[in-house]
Amino acid sequence: MASTAKPLVTPLPDGPHEEPLTAGQWTTIMAIMDTIIPSIHRDTTTNRTISQLAIADVEYNAAAGHIQKTIVDAPDSRSLDQYLNEKASDIPSFQALLKRTLAHYTPEDSRKGLALVLSALNTRVGSLILTGYALPIHKQPIHIRQDILHRWSQSYIPSLNTFKKLMSQLAKLCWLRTSPTFQKVSGFPSVPGHYEPGPHYEYEFIQFPTGSDPEIVETDVVIVGSGCGGAVCAKNLAEAGNSVLVVDKAYYYPPSQLPMTEENAGIHMFDNGGAVVTDDNSLTVIAGSSWGGGGTINWSASLQTQGYVRKEWARDRGLTFFETAEFQSCLDRVCHRMGVSADYIRHNHGNKVLLEGSQKLGYHAKAVPQNTGGTEHYCGHCGVGCGAAQKQGPVVSFLPDAAKAGAKFMEGFQVDKVLFEDSNKTKAIGVEGQWVSRNSRGNVDGPLSERIVRKVIIRAKKVVVSCGTLWSPIVLMNSGLKNWQIGRNLYLHPVNFFAAVFKEDVRPWEGGILTSVCTSFEDLDGHGHGTKIETTIMLPSLFMTMMNWTNGLEYKLNALKFRHMNGFISIARDRDTGRIYPDPISGKPRIAYTPSVYDRAHIIEGLVAGAKICYVEGATEIHPFIEGVKPFIRDPDQETSASTAGNEPDLGVSDPRFRAWLEELKRIGNKPPAGSFPSAHQMGSNRMSATAKDGVVDVKGRVWGTENLYVSDASVFPSASGVNPMVTNMAISDWISNNIAKEMRGVGSTVEARL
Repeated sequence: MASTAKPLVTPLPDGPHEEPLTAGQWTTIMAIMDTIIPSIHRDTTTNRTISQLAIADVEYNAAAGHIQKTIVDAPDSRSLDQYLNEKASDIPSFQALLKRTLAHYTPEDSRKGLALVLSALNTRVGSLILTGYALPIHKQPIHIRQDILHRWSQSYIPSLNTFKKLMSQLAKLCWLRTSPTFQKVSGFPSVPGHYEPGPHYEYEFIQFPTGSDPEIVETDVVIVGSGCGGAVCAKNLAEAGNSVLVVDKAYYYPPSQLPMTEENAGIHMFDNGGAVVTDDNSLTVIAGSSWGGGGTINWSASLQTQGYVRKEWARDRGLTFFETAEFQSCLDRVCHRMGVSADYIRHNHGNKVLLEGSQKLGYHAKAVPQNTGGTEHYCGHCGVGCGAAQKQGPVVSFLPDAAKAGAKFMEGFQVDKVLFEDSNKTKAIGVEGQWVSRNSRGNVDGPLSERIVRKVIIRAKKVVVSCGTLWSPIVLMNSGLKNWQIGRNLYLHPVNFFAAVFKEDVRPWEGGILTSVCTSFEDLDGHGHGTKIETTIMLPSLFMTMMNWTNGLEYKLNALKFRHMNGFISIARDRDTGRIYPDPISGKPRIAYTPSVYDRAHIIEGLVAGAKICYVEGATEIHPFIEGVKPFIRDPDQETSASTAGNEPDLGVSDPRFRAWLEELKRIGNKPPAGSFPSAHQMGSNRMSATAKDGVVDVKGRVWGTENLYVSDASVFPSASGVNPMVTNMAISDWISNNIAKEMRGVGSTVEARL
């Protein structure tokens, strides 16, 4: 079994800290949290408090009886009582995670807006306006609070819709990551027990002593970012004989500390605590921030760039390289290094449902190649780090190759800007930023006073910015570059989730996460825009946070069905774009993006098709994660009647009840805020272009108008890849870095040249 030794997590962010809310505001928000995740009791006591949801004894018994009949290894009465009785404010780690999220991961303008609403709810006039009651919400009984939340979700005032949605998601996320009872009653193991920690490369990271003057480091090439793009660049440039230094703001965690719990992973392995929310709150971006970048927390899916996308980039964008055999060689080369194959896949229940249901309906579905070194990897926890080290991401493959060729590494180094030789910002000569050491225990917890903090300047002949679609444009902007295209043309592959419940014990956290895909709807407009249907990661807070909330009892009961659920996504290749820009206070990436009407329509088509797939595969319940859309519940009496009759035809997806439900789903639609849109793919914010006016970098990754400065990550994509971006990112980086190597050797190179 993987070691349970995990990086220590402090209750609040390192360094000086101000409480994110006043005492009164905190009381109000915890009352809302306790409404969403309430303490549920039988209505048999006379001394219950307003913070408890009392339900009739007959209703309580009916709920318990239903769970006992439908859930495999259902909790005993005592465990079920403990689970239902638990409320959010009873859990110290819930409160700590909530404070951390508000203080450290919420933009200041959003935090001020939240504080304003919470303060208003504490006053007689404000409460009357916002809730319809003069009594503050924290003094109301739970059933009144629930009614208030319902009215907010249906209000004609958009800000109230959004406030209710955000409070609901925040409560569910923090509870699923910290609940001491959920894991016990659901059977979900926070750490898988079917493998030993895998082998790992013994990285050595540059260290600096305490001091006040800037440290100066010199190298041939500095690569900012250790993810999929940066790692490939490091390997190629080091193996070409150059001195290479790879730096990253994140830290390295060996297999013995992986996979992390969802709570720890949110803090240590993802950007901004696990979620970057768009300005209008319509979409939540999940981005890796660990040594190895997104390649450390992705799901092993390794799809090459499709022909119609390559054609678009070559013919419509003028980047002819993408239709050459050379680009295909780049794709094949990076896949070969990672042992990408579809020959060693053992599909879990959800992926079998997708393949077999698609076949029954005449849809096209196929296995998704995995970067697991040509071996079977049956683990659903890789989204929080691969403890078996079987996933051949950057940390296991390209970065060790770079190290063996002499590359050096620096963790905990936040690059602030690129340095230039002159004020015209034309010739890059290095980077500048802040390095923060680990503490004396080798961990990254605790106050900054226990760690060494130094300004570091790295002088280099070539600078490669590979810090991802969110951060690479921020570094370029901070460096004084004025190209208005920087940060624009952002693509995000927006997604809608849905859950299907089955009679059998699914145990969805087991097996490869994404090993199949339905592609029948990927080109709905004839121009390469549409949707794919895929399985998704089945870790509780990464899935059920988006599940609809109507009341506390229903949500808790639905959560107990987790072990019987499969999760699916309808994921669009988006046509319409957004942009990245720096927060004016924190400097962190902000995202201006709303899933367009055009792209949302494609996603709905995928939802309808996915629901049909699950229906023909026997799902007893289908839950779209769209507020206002009730789940489809199969009629058990109808099933029994049909099976008894024997000669009754199976109506399949022509079942009138099911068809009526699909029509209702399409009628309601997925317009925000009802529709929740997660995104795990970020592309295009430093677009590659054939001319300087149309993008940020040229076909070889060089930033237009500069010397010695390159971008090599998914931010250079000319448009959305339409598939998981890892392999495309790596292939483009293979091309860019080999051309840099030729430049450094003084060898001329053209697009048509062999690498």
